[in-house]
Amino acid sequence: MTVNLPSQYDPTETEAKWQQYWEDHHVFKADPDAPGEPYCVVIPPPNVTGSLHMGHAFESTLIDTLVRYQRMQGRNTLWLPGTDHASIAVQAILDKQLKAEGTNRHEVGREKFLERAWKWKVESGGKIANQLRRLGVSVDWSRERFTMDEGLSEAVLEAFVRLHDEGLIYRGHYLVNWCPESQSAVSDLEVEQKEVQGHLWHFRYPLTDGSGYVEVATTRPETMLGDTAVAVNPEDDRYKSIIGKTVTLPLMGREIPIIADELVDREFGTGCVKVTPAHDPNDFEMGERHQLPQINIMNKDGSLNENAGEFEGQDRFEARKNVVKRLEEKGFLVKIEDYSHTVPYSDRGKVPVEPLMSTQWFVKIEPLAQFALKCLDDNNSPDFVPERWRKVYRDWLVNLKDWCISRQLWWGHQIPAWYAVSETNGDITEKTPLVVAKTNEEAWKKAKAKFGEEVELVRDPDVLDTWFSSGLWPFSTMGWPQQTQDLETYYPTATLVTGFDIIFFWVARMTMMAGYFTGEMPFKDVYIHGLVRDENNKKMSKSSGNGIDPLLLINKYGSDSLRYTMVREVAGAGQDIRLEYDRKKDESTSVEASRNFTNKMWNAARFVMMNLDEQTPQQLGEPETAQLELADRWILSRFNRTVHQTCEYVDRYGLGEAAKGLYEFIWGDFCDWYIELVKPRLQGDDSQSKRVAQQTLAFVLEGILKLLHPFLPHITEEIWHTLTQAGEETCLAIQSYPRVDESSIDRDLEEAFDLLIGAIRTLRNLRAELEIKPGVRIAAILQSESDRERAILTQGASYIENLARVSQEKLTITGQLEAESEKTIAGVVGTVQVLIPLSGVVDIDAIRAKIERRLVKAEAEVKSYTNRLSNSNFVNKAPVDVVQGARDALAEAETQVSILKERLSRL
Repeated sequence: MTVNLPSQYDPTETEAKWQQYWEDHHVFKADPDAPGEPYCVVIPPPNVTGSLHMGHAFESTLIDTLVRYQRMQGRNTLWLPGTDHASIAVQAILDKQLKAEGTNRHEVGREKFLERAWKWKVESGGKIANQLRRLGVSVDWSRERFTMDEGLSEAVLEAFVRLHDEGLIYRGHYLVNWCPESQSAVSDLEVEQKEVQGHLWHFRYPLTDGSGYVEVATTRPETMLGDTAVAVNPEDDRYKSIIGKTVTLPLMGREIPIIADELVDREFGTGCVKVTPAHDPNDFEMGERHQLPQINIMNKDGSLNENAGEFEGQDRFEARKNVVKRLEEKGFLVKIEDYSHTVPYSDRGKVPVEPLMSTQWFVKIEPLAQFALKCLDDNNSPDFVPERWRKVYRDWLVNLKDWCISRQLWWGHQIPAWYAVSETNGDITEKTPLVVAKTNEEAWKKAKAKFGEEVELVRDPDVLDTWFSSGLWPFSTMGWPQQTQDLETYYPTATLVTGFDIIFFWVARMTMMAGYFTGEMPFKDVYIHGLVRDENNKKMSKSSGNGIDPLLLINKYGSDSLRYTMVREVAGAGQDIRLEYDRKKDESTSVEASRNFTNKMWNAARFVMMNLDEQTPQQLGEPETAQLELADRWILSRFNRTVHQTCEYVDRYGLGEAAKGLYEFIWGDFCDWYIELVKPRLQGDDSQSKRVAQQTLAFVLEGILKLLHPFLPHITEEIWHTLTQAGEETCLAIQSYPRVDESSIDRDLEEAFDLLIGAIRTLRNLRAELEIKPGVRIAAILQSESDRERAILTQGASYIENLARVSQEKLTITGQLEAESEKTIAGVVGTVQVLIPLSGVVDIDAIRAKIERRLVKAEAEVKSYTNRLSNSNFVNKAPVDVVQGARDALAEAETQVSILKERLSRL
């Protein structure tokens, strides 16, 4: 029975088979003792609550392409997987479950709540890891980590205690982003800026001396209840005379000063702004500079507190309406303008966040940032790709403020601080003394030594920001703070692949933490990728509802097709990609094109194997140079040039360019040309020529599979195993990547072959225009004044005869055309004139008449569509898609007219 591939490629069966094989055989299990220069990537840990979205799929595909390539280059690779514990997201899920049961976390208690959280993690937290498996990622699953596993929890405790002991973590009362829904501080990354259509309210604040008033404008009227100043720009001539005076705050009767501050934008509103230090970050800064009091008017649930006077107890948005109403009643409202502006929303709570004064834990950033800056400025470490992101990263490091790391949640790393509440009457206040320790036992020991045996301790109920543990990810996952073999071998890691939107939130935190705890940057390169945009070139987002489910596309087209599409679409490192998608049919022409490529590969491989007489590439051996024919030398030159080009691109993160180059070589040079060129030899009587063709086909096909494996891992693995008849003990994923044989690269030969291919293609096009049947052999004249071109054409005459269906005795290659004695149709390739004599081949008059009839029809279509699009009623009133359809049809008809006129002129 002939060994070959099935007639149809089934990606579902093939991909599942190899994913299982790789995992069962521990193909990607890293070994610190293995030879080769280490190459390590840690996965940007997705949330444990997450599902695979297109951003995950894109990022993971880019990483996997790099890792598979480096593994085949002989590097000792480790791609380490894992997930983030996602404090806010998990807590939101559990709070919802408890609410449905008629209870809440405070009623069930922290211990029971955390039991439920861990149970949920075990039952549901593996979803995204299993979805990543569907993508075929070559991670070491034996090293999978979770930011709250035992080892990483130890690292978090070590980092917190050390930073605190060295004065870099402190507790203070500052302005933070507050989510009233989850009733927790949130990080900047957990805030989504939304464009909203709101209002700008203008109010009068009367001068206390009775000499007039100032007009202020605000988008949040309720915060005026906490105003402690009015500010103007010191260079604003309109207000210089009133700087230093006071106004009486409407509704509250409080006398507040008019201050000058450069932060005030003279163009905003009236150029005169209200200052609420307890409820606005810019106002907080002004308040600090001018020693203004901070009046908090809001409770943690978003309702107003006792400092809001008559509005106490009202929800913030209800209070907004009532404050405006009361100001209008008292004559302080000047006007209301429609106003479009951005409002920060809590990504999890789905409500606008409030800047709120709160006692929280903070990390002093400046000392940590200095080392990262020094590494960047002195050693360009890490190296950013594309380079433009270096400045963005540097600006973040320079402008970072102290980092609020506490969250008012239960799921997460509980802050290792214990309060000596016996010192403050049993309550935790800003003044309650505390001890920081890694364990409960250590905390009691420290507290008793400091406060005596009767001390009462209460642990801080808050947890750490998830970015604290994520900031330790590159080295904590390797076993830090222990000095493990993994840490010694694989750290610092080679490449971080991540999106531009978290340079500040994650990348900067990792470099600062790594610099402080390990004395070096955590990765050599940072490859910043772009976004996956939808069919309308819009950013995909939950709020827009325009996401595309990668699993749906995997089910329809296969993982390889989706992977190849995403990589091939990258037109330069860091660029966004666009994915065509028909939402009515759940189909993508982008991914379908890649599926067509996999089918082309499959069918070409089947043809090759059908013609190898059941021999493997190893059994056939490599062809001897002296026996190579012209087409063999050409394909080997093109293959080696492609190897060189692919490695050069991937080594500098040009993955899209590498994928495109492989596509062009495989589909064009190998499938469309070389296979066609050697078919006569495979079916001929010359046994030596046949064997050389078989050897070359087998060698190049195996090389192609290796080249393509990082991009299309599943189908290449399947074809390679069938081609080589390799057993279960090995696989393509761990074979060596092709090396360039410089001696096989022949630029002159490639240029010569371009001419041959051009001549064949021109003859084929002319045949098609004349509608000459495929079985009919024709006469052809190839004319060139160049001796070199004529020699090339003569050398490749058999290829021209076979592929353009030219009679051997009727192919003329000449330097000078004789005076025309018969009608011909002509084309040109370079400086070669390509002619087909028409006598006895076609009826010229019949062809001309047929083309003229089609031209008349096309011209009529042009006239019809032109008239329709000249009608303003049609253009202005018809549906947009109908008008666009008419424009497209006109463009197509005009193209047809141009083509048909050209064909007539050639006749």
